[in-house]
Amino acid sequence: MYQSYFNLAEAPFSIAPDPRYLYMSQRHQEALAHLLYGVNGGGGFVLLTGEVGAGKTTVCRCLLEQIPESCDVAYIFNPKLTVAELLSTICAEFGIAFPTGNTSVKVFVDCINAYLLDAHARGRHTVLIIDEAQNLSADVLEQMRLLTNLETSQRKLLQIILLGQPELATMLAQPELRQLAQRIIARYHLGPLTKQEVAAYVRHRLEVSGTQRQLFPAALMGKLYRLSGGIPRIINVLCDRALLGAYVQGKERVDAATLTQAAREVLHQPTTQRRIMMRPLLAGLALVAGSVLAVALYQPIAKDEAQTKAADQAKSESQIQVAKPETALPVILEWPAAEPLSRSKALAYAALFQAWGADYQGEDACRQAESMGLRCRTTRGGLDELRQLNRPAVLHMRDNQGQEFYATLTQLDDKSATFTVGTATSSVALSGLATQWSGHYTILWRMPPVARKNIRPGEHGPDVEWLSKQLAQVHGKTTETTTDPVFDEAMVSQVKQFQLIEGLTPDGAVGPQTLMSLSSAADRTAPKLSRRQGGK
Repeated sequence: MYQSYFNLAEAPFSIAPDPRYLYMSQRHQEALAHLLYGVNGGGGFVLLTGEVGAGKTTVCRCLLEQIPESCDVAYIFNPKLTVAELLSTICAEFGIAFPTGNTSVKVFVDCINAYLLDAHARGRHTVLIIDEAQNLSADVLEQMRLLTNLETSQRKLLQIILLGQPELATMLAQPELRQLAQRIIARYHLGPLTKQEVAAYVRHRLEVSGTQRQLFPAALMGKLYRLSGGIPRIINVLCDRALLGAYVQGKERVDAATLTQAAREVLHQPTTQRRIMMRPLLAGLALVAGSVLAVALYQPIAKDEAQTKAADQAKSESQIQVAKPETALPVILEWPAAEPLSRSKALAYAALFQAWGADYQGEDACRQAESMGLRCRTTRGGLDELRQLNRPAVLHMRDNQGQEFYATLTQLDDKSATFTVGTATSSVALSGLATQWSGHYTILWRMPPVARKNIRPGEHGPDVEWLSKQLAQVHGKTTETTTDPVFDEAMVSQVKQFQLIEGLTPDGAVGPQTLMSLSSAADRTAPKLSRRQGGK
């Protein structure tokens, strides 16, 4: 809502783990170094712990950008599974075939071991990353240890990276898990930022989003540090809400009163005075923002200030016509009481497949998608990423009581998001999603006719021929009938141009996300979140 007001290219304080925004404090540098050491080591376990919101997942995303080309990586973010379910998920993530309907742990383990031996013979290094690992049971952790038993005389064939909250380290200190603890070759605890690092962190994120302005005065950094405890995610939520407050009050930057009010809203701090006054300034800005919700979040700090700013606003913005307030959307997505919460995942995938004109069979969603000629991607990102992909997605949510559930995002516009929740449809204001959405989502997309997940410069063949045709189409050019085109510098330049348009990192490499966007750009029949994005 406030991006254009502050001349920001994008939201600077999104809670999505975007590696571009990673502020490499000394602790984050050390955490990344430990992960890289583990990946390049001789196998076994690497442990990274930290408080909720300390930046563990973002560091891991940064690791994925630096991981050697010889590594095959699987990322599991929801490990609250049984042994058989986790082994099945590992097989699905690495593309390991196993008998349909199998529930035997031994069969899963045999398939994984065969895959590891084959990967080793091909010179590949296999890495398994498990996020939120504090949710693993002792039985599952022991099975993970057994998976690392396969080894050569030089190294183990499976590297496992465990990311989790501090209680994970406590779990691993238990006597029954001492064998696993002895196999941890690198461990690091990611602590909070210092007061000085908080100031640098805020400045860094604002610069990445496209501004050099001091939207948060240096005098506020001590207060921000005390309110957040130096936890990056809390800093993001506080700063995002404070910028919203400054925007709706017509301020040029955040002041102490606005930051205090932001803390009351997002940290649920009690307040002795809750005056809600709809002054002309806020009504006018509500028209510009298109959100009555934003107005309700911030009240004027003092009556004199309100009257002064209202008068100034009337003079400088006399051309603005104040609209009647719209009905405010709810900010919390609630699971319907009539539906069992245990069915949320199945119902969410049923809605996702229905959007693609298919019935969910109640099996592995990604496996079913592949049988339909679709690809399935489970990852972590933000709303901007979902806007770019423009496809319905299953989102991993959490309600006010901390209960997890799944909902299917079916529509997305500038102010609201529409979900299928259970069997009901519900729309909520975007401002409320940050407190509920973990950033994890699963999306389906049409499988492009390419054999590989990565197309690299210098290559040629059918995949590069398809790439050449797609680039010509999205750039509105006539497709050249070049025989066996090469992924040369000119094509790299076209890829970078496409990535910039799509909001992707313009690195010129055609990986899964670029492939997905290229394929989606020409897919006219796929379901869309927004019809305003033309061909996508």
